[in-house]
Amino acid sequence: MLPIQQPISGDGENYENKEILNKSILMALHNFYKAFNNKDLSLMQKNWLNSENIAMSNPLGGIKRGWNSIEDVYKKIFFGQVKVYVEFYDYTIQLFENGFCVIGRERGVVEFKGKKLDLAIRTSRIYTLENGIYKQIHHHGSIENPELLKDYQELVFLK
Repeated sequence: MLPIQQPISGDGENYENKEILNKSILMALHNFYKAFNNKDLSLMQKNWLNSENIAMSNPLGGIKRGWNSIEDVYKKIFFGQVKVYVEFYDYTIQLFENGFCVIGRERGVVEFKGKKLDLAIRTSRIYTLENGIYKQIHHHGSIENPELLKDYQELVFLK
């Protein structure tokens, strides 16, 4: 299986040119990145299964369980002064009964008070089918470069 290189940013992509056969999978991913890049907490909440049985492990929030804890991480990003943009690329999709998993990379930028930092994040997301709509139940993100991780965390949380 060759990784898909066309990025998903949530910014009006042309779905007909995507290498993904299942458009509802593409829509779930598109809506996540649209919510993230537009700081849209309502759309983000719709992308996740709003349950205590979901989990997120990422460079900014550590391990969070349940929607309320995950939402707190997004609030810090969305309602702070930092601007973060990411897009998903170099990914594969693994389908399973009633869901899918994507494994790939995010690239992007974080900006705060004139300081700009290029991001490189390894990312996986798991979605389950709930009432005919894919809902995210797990996200894992990691930054390999320790200096980049430290700088990213300081820009977003310590300002």
